[in-house]
Amino acid sequence: MSQDAENAHKKGWFVCFAQKAAVATGSPWVFGLAVAVVVLWIVTGPLFKFSDTWQLVINTGTTIITFLMVFLIQNTQNRDARIMQLKLDELIRAASKANTAYIDMENMSEAELAELQKHYEALAKKARDEGDHKAAEAHSDAGAKAAQVLG
Repeated sequence: MSQDAENAHKKGWFVCFAQKAAVATGSPWVFGLAVAVVVLWIVTGPLFKFSDTWQLVINTGTTIITFLMVFLIQNTQNRDARIMQLKLDELIRAASKANTAYIDMENMSEAELAELQKHYEALAKKARDEGDHKAAEAHSDAGAKAAQVLG
């Protein structure tokens, strides 16, 4: 069994399909095809006297395509997010000074995340007070990003 076939078997048919469909639909060729379909639809408007059926064709087509694409995009985003999270978890685990309790931060409550944000803001303030501007800036940026996540 070839390496590609073995990987496809491990991932499952839907993951393989979703990844290939996402790559294909994100290509310039497919975008060009979509533009061509819209242009063809507009050009045929006078031929069909801009009828309700003429409008229904584009509305139905785009609705169906959008409906299906939502699931493909969600699948690929979920998979990519999971992969990224696992890679970050491994980096935290491998870093000697990292707090491995943060590996499962995605499971923390909003209150726990808020407390963690306060902790990093305090570290930033301490670093600024001690004159370590580079560290203070890094801690401050981390605190600002956490604030964005918390809303």
